[in-house]
Amino acid sequence: MTQPLVFITGASSGIGQALALRFHQAGYRLALAARRTSEVKSWADAHQISASSYEIYSADVAVMDSIVAAGAKCIARQGLPDVVIANAGISVGMDTAVREDLDVMARTFATNNLGLAATFHPFAQGMTERRSGTLVGIASVAGIRGLPGHGAYCASKAAVISYCESLRGEMRPFGVRVVTLSPGYIDTPLTRSNRYSMPFLMQPEDFAERAYQAIAAGVSYRVIPWQMGVVAKLLRALPNALFDKLLAGRPRKRRQTEAGQ
Repeated sequence: MTQPLVFITGASSGIGQALALRFHQAGYRLALAARRTSEVKSWADAHQISASSYEIYSADVAVMDSIVAAGAKCIARQGLPDVVIANAGISVGMDTAVREDLDVMARTFATNNLGLAATFHPFAQGMTERRSGTLVGIASVAGIRGLPGHGAYCASKAAVISYCESLRGEMRPFGVRVVTLSPGYIDTPLTRSNRYSMPFLMQPEDFAERAYQAIAAGVSYRVIPWQMGVVAKLLRALPNALFDKLLAGRPRKRRQTEAGQ
């Protein structure tokens, strides 16, 4: 119990697993929340992580009571975490003209936004009373400008950035840090079906290393890799007419009915 504790959602694959491994290597105990708990167990066994150094919590972040309950179980079993990483998220293309895609948008917001806030909720009061802790929201460079066909995801990640900025001001007086990380393109199941170019594509392990350093430093906001931060700033500075022209004809994110195509 003298080791620090990190709570990570979306721990069954991709960025979540890479972050879990990096924090484990740094000496943290792990609290891993995911829907696919068997995959988390297989991952932990494959990396020979001692059963005494981690717990797995079955949770669906899109269901508020589910992730809130997982947080409460974590506190009861392992104590109040030092770091909480709201990593779980989904990315699906949408077409506003298609009724079913409005349901996709609702599910995206439920997971990427309400799920993020619900992930932080069980730990917020305890951290403010303890006057220490770090809450980490995983946003995206896609939240900086809207991309055609990607409205649900871009809007949700823009909301993550703004929400975490608001939360940072609320928690600062109590000694609790809020860190916003905006990944560029990371080689995960979320990106492998993309049908457009992905500049500066990173491996999850490389992202996790840079993310760990940013979290340890307590930065307020960071784009990883930094090159994507430069690209994002340039795109943000472009007048709308030039931005629209630049993206004209760009392949769109696959919608849920296009999976596997």
